Amino acid sequence: MCAPRPKEKIDDRELTQNPRGRICVRGSRFPAKSPVSVISTHSLPAAAPPPNVCDGDAGIAITLAGISKSFDSAEGEPLTALENINLAVRAQSIFAILGPSGCGKSTLLNIISGILRPDRGQVCFGGVPANDFDKWGSISYMFQEDRLLPWRTALANVEFSLEAGTMPRAERQLRARDGFKLVGLDGFEEAFPHQLSGGMRSRVALARSLVTRPEILLMDEPFSRLDAQTRSQMHHELLRIHALKHMTLVFVTHDVEEAVVLADEVVMLAPRPGRVREIVPITSPRPRDSTQPEVVQYIQRLRALI
Repeated sequence: MCAPRPKEKIDDRELTQNPRGRICVRGSRFPAKSPVSVISTHSLPAAAPPPNVCDGDAGIAITLAGISKSFDSAEGEPLTALENINLAVRAQSIFAILGPSGCGKSTLLNIISGILRPDRGQVCFGGVPANDFDKWGSISYMFQEDRLLPWRTALANVEFSLEAGTMPRAERQLRARDGFKLVGLDGFEEAFPHQLSGGMRSRVALARSLVTRPEILLMDEPFSRLDAQTRSQMHHELLRIHALKHMTLVFVTHDVEEAVVLADEVVMLAPRPGRVREIVPITSPRPRDSTQPEVVQYIQRLRALI
């Protein structure tokens, strides 16, 4: 509204407004203002599009750009778990995430899997942003615990990974049996989890992760609960399967020797907030033994970073 002249009766006809610019032209204490000029956007140069961090080498399976993640602490204060993580995982490689307890290793794996969303940054799969990625079925996750269903047989536990889709039961069972053969568990299809050793349960969990035929396999310390001998056997099995299937494998571990024996590259995370301290390529030929001089050097180098 226009401000009226004080102590004067104002005729309604004296107050008018420009119906388009809403500018007072009579009866106002303030002078009329000229209409605001409108600049056509057609005359402005187009803004440069933001850089696409997913554009890059076609041989990169996973890209992490500027990933940060925080949680609320018990006191209600933000607790930064990861800060500005930048990584590139080559397709069909084995990539280890190593670091001390509490540095955000599992959080990073959960962000890659889509279980968690980062507060900042972007995840890309084969050059496709995670928000546009539509092949989540090509990513499989093997947890630290085997998470076998005790009321199901070993075969039914493996088959469980396929039940969410529309695959016929006969095909599911055939795929599950092929998974058993792949991990060397022929003859134990009808056993229940309580009838299996720790190593056999880990093989069942591995078969369940592989039965979907993933292109990317994520593993969160899957062998940490096994004894040293069984863990070494599982390392050999994993390398054998990787050589057959040519998948991209990303795993979390606290074990420096495990990282060096298995991985093509190892990223060492610094303590909280988790940050990339160093990325170490492991170029020693396979099979590797933790007593080999070159392997020992890698182990010592990584231990010095923790």
